[in-house]
Amino acid sequence: MTRRDPLNAPSLNGAVISALFALIALGVAKVVGGFDWTPAVFFAAVVFAAAAVFLVLPWGGASAKAAEPVAHAAPKAQPVTVAAAVAPLAAPVAAPVAEVAPVASDAGSKPAGLAAPRAGQADDLKTLEGIGPALEKLCNELGIWHFDQIANWGDAEIAWMDSNLKGFKGRVTRDKWVAQAKLIGSVGVEEFLRRAKTNDY
Repeated sequence: MTRRDPLNAPSLNGAVISALFALIALGVAKVVGGFDWTPAVFFAAVVFAAAAVFLVLPWGGASAKAAEPVAHAAPKAQPVTVAAAVAPLAAPVAAPVAEVAPVASDAGSKPAGLAAPRAGQADDLKTLEGIGPALEKLCNELGIWHFDQIANWGDAEIAWMDSNLKGFKGRVTRDKWVAQAKLIGSVGVEEFLRRAKTNDY
């Protein structure tokens, strides 16, 4: 885009050049042509007027200013924040799924226990194959002190004990506690120990 001065603005440079032409014309008319001052001045005035038509007035070549380019202002870049740049790349985060706590369920029925051994004398449960000091202590904590208690367990009690003997799960069924306890109740401890050597129970 170019910009020009208004058409009615005179050119100072054109006026100076026109005056120079007039002086030159005056000198030529006076010296070379031998004219008197009056015709010489008149001739100079004509030259000045002619030069002014082309140089002083706005449409003259000398009066026209060089076109000045007007630069279009470039649009100001908007600052981009780090959050705005990263936001499109961020994958949607799935909401955490709440974990459901497992519900404890004990199989079978807990055998009836005793707060203390009868007459203050507990049976030696270690007599049963598969029961050591640790298991005997655990049975006592559950209220099991005597062989006849074990002999009276049904399937529900056996299932509960198998599931709740911490560190010894399944031992009641595997080692046949109920069968051993019933045999002791039938034949006594000594006969049981004899048969136990051959697992005859």
